[in-house]
Amino acid sequence: MATPNQTLTQSQKDTLINNLKIRFEKNPDRHQLISWENIVQKLNAAPLELWSLNEMERTEGEPDVMHYDAVTDEYLFFDCAAESRKGRRSLCYDREALNSRKEHKPANRTIDMASEMGIKILTEEQYRYLQTLGKFDLKTSSWIATSSEIRKLGGAIFCDRRYDTVFLYHNGAESYYAARGFRGALRI
Repeated sequence: MATPNQTLTQSQKDTLINNLKIRFEKNPDRHQLISWENIVQKLNAAPLELWSLNEMERTEGEPDVMHYDAVTDEYLFFDCAAESRKGRRSLCYDREALNSRKEHKPANRTIDMASEMGIKILTEEQYRYLQTLGKFDLKTSSWIATSSEIRKLGGAIFCDRRYDTVFLYHNGAESYYAARGFRGALRI
């Protein structure tokens, strides 16, 4: 159940749904054979997820529908901004990474920020799928979900697109850069 600070006013809901509809209609290749009317019904029945979508929108992620899962009857939204957003950059990977830094600690952590927004960061598979629908992170990069095995060794992974190719990299999870952010995913 949504808490009071995770509840949108009717005006906020209307603005968000209008923005989502405009983006949906502007980018039909992202969601072929998906009906906007069905999405609106789902959104209106999911106030907490609508709040999370609003957080994605508020932080300029430009969320859009990417997929419909008929088995679970869920729509999958991804952040579709051309570059990772400024308000979500300069973040180390998680709390463990932040605690390992002795000085010059970043203001926040990717995993924690995504959790506070009610979303998950993209997996490698999701990131690569997103890149089939457009060209993203040509100047920035995005942390992606990292396996526990890599995290136990102190690392984390991120992706970007350069030379018309999607690259997967590794870095210490405690690192943070002005051009590295994250992209979120949300199921509704």
